[in-house]
Amino acid sequence: MIFSSSIFILVYLPVVFFVYFALNKLRLVPAGKLWLVAASVFFYGYWSVTYIPLLLGSIFFNFVIGCAISPHATGLRIKASRKLVLGLSIAINLALLGYFKYANFFIDNLNAVAGSSFHLSEIILPLGISFYTFTQIAFLVDSYKGEAKEYDFVNYALFVTFFPHLIAGPILHHKEMMGQFQSKWTLAVRYRNIFMGIFIFSIGLFKKVMIADTFAVWADAGFASGASHDFFSSWAASLSYTFQLYFDFSGYCDMAIGAALLFNIWLPINFNSPYKSLDIQDFWRRWHMTLSRYLRDYLYIPLGGNRCSSARIYFNLMATFILGGLWHGASWMFVIWGALHGGALVIHRLWKNLGMSMPNPLAWLVTFLFINVTWIFFRATSIDDAMRILSGMVNFRSIAESNIADISTDKLAWAGVGSDHLLNILPIGMAANAICFGMIAIAFVVIAHKNSYEMTTQGSLGWRKMIWMSILFSVAMYSTVQSVSTVFLYFNF
Repeated sequence: MIFSSSIFILVYLPVVFFVYFALNKLRLVPAGKLWLVAASVFFYGYWSVTYIPLLLGSIFFNFVIGCAISPHATGLRIKASRKLVLGLSIAINLALLGYFKYANFFIDNLNAVAGSSFHLSEIILPLGISFYTFTQIAFLVDSYKGEAKEYDFVNYALFVTFFPHLIAGPILHHKEMMGQFQSKWTLAVRYRNIFMGIFIFSIGLFKKVMIADTFAVWADAGFASGASHDFFSSWAASLSYTFQLYFDFSGYCDMAIGAALLFNIWLPINFNSPYKSLDIQDFWRRWHMTLSRYLRDYLYIPLGGNRCSSARIYFNLMATFILGGLWHGASWMFVIWGALHGGALVIHRLWKNLGMSMPNPLAWLVTFLFINVTWIFFRATSIDDAMRILSGMVNFRSIAESNIADISTDKLAWAGVGSDHLLNILPIGMAANAICFGMIAIAFVVIAHKNSYEMTTQGSLGWRKMIWMSILFSVAMYSTVQSVSTVFLYFNF
C-alpha cells in the first residue's frame, strides 16, 4: 500500500480518519491513540508481516532505554553510567541496521580484497528501518540530554509508527511531536486542517503520479546498464532523474504532511525549493531538511563541527557527507556521491573565506549543474555507467551528427514510455523536443513558482484553491486508476 494507490486514498485513509475521530468524540481518547498505532502497524505490515516483530521490538527496547537514561523519566533506573548505556544502545541500533543494510556489502568487499568466498544468503531490507532507527537514536540522545520530557508508551509508539512518516520520513524529533500527540487541540475535527491536508496531498499526488512516474520511465531507460548515449540522450537521462527524484520524494513528503494534517498533526517540512539554491550549502538547507538537520546535530557537531581548526572542519564535512552517502545504501556509488558533496562544501567554505562571490544567475547555474552531475553517481549502478552518461554530456561532436528535430524515441532509448503519463499527451514526433528541451523549462518553472508548502499555507483558503485541488486530485486519481503507480524511490533507502 502506497500513498498514491487507490486502496490507500479511497479505503485506508478514510477508515482510519473516521474511526479515530469517532472514538475521540465518544471521549475514548486512549482508544483513539491505540487505534492509530494499530492502523499504522497494519499499514507497515501490509507490505510484509515478517518484520513487524522487529519494528515492535525496536520500539519497546528504545523506549525502555530512553526512560532509563533520562534525568526526567520516573520508574526504571540503572546503576551503570548513563553515557555507557547510551553508547551501547546506539551501537545495538546501528548493528541491527548494519546487519540488514550492509552485511552483504561488507562480505562482498571482504571477498574482493582477501580473495575469500564468504557467503550470506540474501538479506531483505526491512521497509523503513533506516528512518525509524534514526528517529529512535535521536530520541535516545535527546533523552540522555534531558530534552525529551514526555514518556508515555502509547504516545511514544505513535511517535515512531505514525503511518504518514513511518516508511520514508521525514525524520522526526521527539520534542517536536510529543506535544502534538498530547494536546487536546488535536482530538477534534479541524476543517481548516482537513482542507489544507487534502490540498497539499493533492499536489503531492500529482507530483508523484503525473510527473515523477513519467520521468521515471525515461530515467530507467537512460540509466540502463550498458546504454549508449550521445549529447542529447545523456542530458535527457540525467535531467530526467534529477527531476524524478525531486518530484517523487517531495511528492511523498507533501502527501505525508497532508495525511498527518487530517489528524491535526504538523510534520516538519522536508523540502524548501532546493533547486532554487544559489550554493551547495543552501541546497542542503533546502533538500531533505530533516536528514540534513539530523546529520548536523548527531554527527557533524559531535565530531567537532565548526569549533575546531580549519583542517578539522573540512574533515568533519567530508566524514559527515561520506557517511550520509553510505546511509542511503550499501554501494560505493553512494559513497562517491557523498564525497562529492562533502568536497563541494569544503570548496564552498574556502570560497566564502576568501570573500569571493558570483552573480546569482551564474551561482544558480553552477549549483544546479553540480547537483545534476552528482545525481548521476547516485542513480548509476556502476562507475562505467556513470562515466558513459558524463562523457555523453560533453560529446559535442554528436550534436553535429544528430538532427534534434528528427531524433526518434528509439535513439533516446525512450521506447518503453507508457501511455498513461503526463508527456504522452504529445504526438510521438514531438517527444524528442519535449525530452531535450522540456527539462530546462521545468527547471525554470520549479525556480519561478512557490513550492507546495507555500501554496498551502499562504493566502486564503478560497474557491480558487478548491478548484485547483479538485483538478490536480482528479487528474492524478484518474491516472492512478488507469495504471499502477511505482513505489516511492526513498522506500529503497
